[in-house]
Amino acid sequence: MKYLPVILFQFVSIFSSGQKNSSSSDIEVVAKNAVIAGTLTIPEDVKKPPIVLIIAGSGPTDRNGNSKMLPGKNNSLLQFADSLEKHGIASLRYDKRGIGNSKMAPGITEDSILFTDMVDDAELLYVYLKHKGFKKIFIAGHSEGSLIGMALAKKVTAAGFISIAGSGRKAADILKEQLASLPESLKTESYNGLDSLQAGKKIKNVNPQLISIFRPSVQPYMISWFSYDPVKIIRELSCKILILQGNNDLQVKEKDAIALKQANQNANLIIINNMNHILKKVLSKERNENIASYSNPELPLMEEFVSAIILFIKNKK
Repeated sequence: MKYLPVILFQFVSIFSSGQKNSSSSDIEVVAKNAVIAGTLTIPEDVKKPPIVLIIAGSGPTDRNGNSKMLPGKNNSLLQFADSLEKHGIASLRYDKRGIGNSKMAPGITEDSILFTDMVDDAELLYVYLKHKGFKKIFIAGHSEGSLIGMALAKKVTAAGFISIAGSGRKAADILKEQLASLPESLKTESYNGLDSLQAGKKIKNVNPQLISIFRPSVQPYMISWFSYDPVKIIRELSCKILILQGNNDLQVKEKDAIALKQANQNANLIIINNMNHILKKVLSKERNENIASYSNPELPLMEEFVSAIILFIKNKK
């Protein structure tokens, strides 16, 4: 998808979400078969601030970093936006299509959604920010959002790209790692299914025991998703790059961040001690204690995480 004509933005509606001089506004942008909802936060009394387009992670994760699949909230991306604002940096965070307040058009079902739609939606919001007059637009993607963000950074002229807990492997390889503990027969069947989807072929007869993973309606998305290789994409980026990874992350490992760094030697890589997947400090190596932080909005973001991004955006070492 190339830049969209300016006429598109007659369909963009902006609603104030607070008092008159509030720095945050709720926005809605009409996309292909969807309406994308987000929150635009602009620091007051800052002329022409840089802005960060924040892209959330996989599954039903909303603009604030919360998932309906988990109890409670962690508010990690909300805290991220607040931290940027305190340092004079604007942000736009949004709900991906079908998540939170971002609605699909009537009649659109799961089998109509592709990973490429996620990239196109992010590009639409990038163009929206350009239309609003922002000159220095940074792209920050968390988890799966990192892959969406780097695919976007390849298509546009961003001020910089920030990978936060982003994978350095193709999605099919990660899924194989996650499914490795299945009984041997199911493991073999699931691996064959992943190989088939990676080759662009749908699975016709899905084992009922694997239906949650390979249900027919999600296969088009997986085929589209598996075609993206983060190592190949980040290698081709010409903008400045920051790679952030915690060493207490249950979902993405340090080897992923290292793979991204090795693919683009111009990137800055920072491994943050004790940071988990939702960007919080967790000292324990116990899985249950780590997961408990996913439902605790009182935990602040790690200071090292925030300071690294602020320095990167302000072009300081």
